[in-house]
Amino acid sequence: MQSKFKFALLAGLVAAVCVPAAFAAQAGEQVGPIGELARQVWRENIVQVPTPAAGCFQAVYPSNAWQQVACKQLSALHTHTLPAKVKQNHLQPETAGNGNDYVLQAPGSSLISKTIGSFPSVTGVTSEQGVGVAAYGDGGILGPNEYSLQINTQFTSTTSACNGHSGCTVWQQAVYAPDYVLSGSAAVFWQYWLIGYGGTSCPSGFGSDGSGDCYRNSSYVSAPDVPATQLGNLKLQGTATSGGNDTVTFTSGSTAYSVSGKDSVLKIATVWKQSEFNVVGNAGGSEAQFNSGSSITVRIAGTYGSTTAPSCIANDGSTGESNNLNLGSCSAVGGSSPYIQFTESN
Repeated sequence: MQSKFKFALLAGLVAAVCVPAAFAAQAGEQVGPIGELARQVWRENIVQVPTPAAGCFQAVYPSNAWQQVACKQLSALHTHTLPAKVKQNHLQPETAGNGNDYVLQAPGSSLISKTIGSFPSVTGVTSEQGVGVAAYGDGGILGPNEYSLQINTQFTSTTSACNGHSGCTVWQQAVYAPDYVLSGSAAVFWQYWLIGYGGTSCPSGFGSDGSGDCYRNSSYVSAPDVPATQLGNLKLQGTATSGGNDTVTFTSGSTAYSVSGKDSVLKIATVWKQSEFNVVGNAGGSEAQFNSGSSITVRIAGTYGSTTAPSCIANDGSTGESNNLNLGSCSAVGGSSPYIQFTESN
């Protein structure tokens, strides 16, 4: 109730002293400190509002109502994948990604139903470049401002989606990826994996990565191609509902974008225990290289039906993508919105 009151008060104040609501969603708009604070509160609130149905949606500040937009399709054999970590030693031990990352672990037997990833503080970031990594064949979407935001589940659990294949586990990624389909536009979507499914024959709708793993993509919603210098304005959320829909929500500035798919694809809601979130390379095991002097604070908030603090688990990330930032220490906080938080810098 307090946050709703705060949002209403701020939104009213901004409307009175800053810019008319009709112009609030214009790309690249310049707003004052009060206006930006109001948008921060709105971004926190809009990710708490469920979309009215399955599909793709968009919401524009100051409205908390979702408007349906067209979903777009990614082929199961789309050339860009966001692979799991591999064992290798090309990275310095401190740099984040390819397994060397902090993850949020839910306490006890609790299952995660929602994860929100954000960057409470970003300083010194003036440039970012996506570069290839030899262990992954120098693949990915490379060049200036090529990065991805990912929320990743653990890949150590199995469900009936594995169809009884021995050694098969499920892995699900909520993704924001610039230039993933079209240059100048980003895609927000789920990528689903059956790790260790075996052979080259995958279930219907899945493609093979040629190494015994199977993958497919959800529909996607188009979002702006945001420069890495604006990470502080971005937020990514993933939710999973057993027997229902799994939803990815991305917010940037004054607009939010959402896409959902059936949880029955992997049934991840029945096993989701850990969440990784970070800014890393854009597909193909690539690395996001930030300029020297960059410092990014990463927050991973989890909903799992308890106010008990989660655990910070080190060296347990699942994505193969990485960045060139060194991990600092991690802290865990309980309460009504439990989270872990850490800083990475170079």
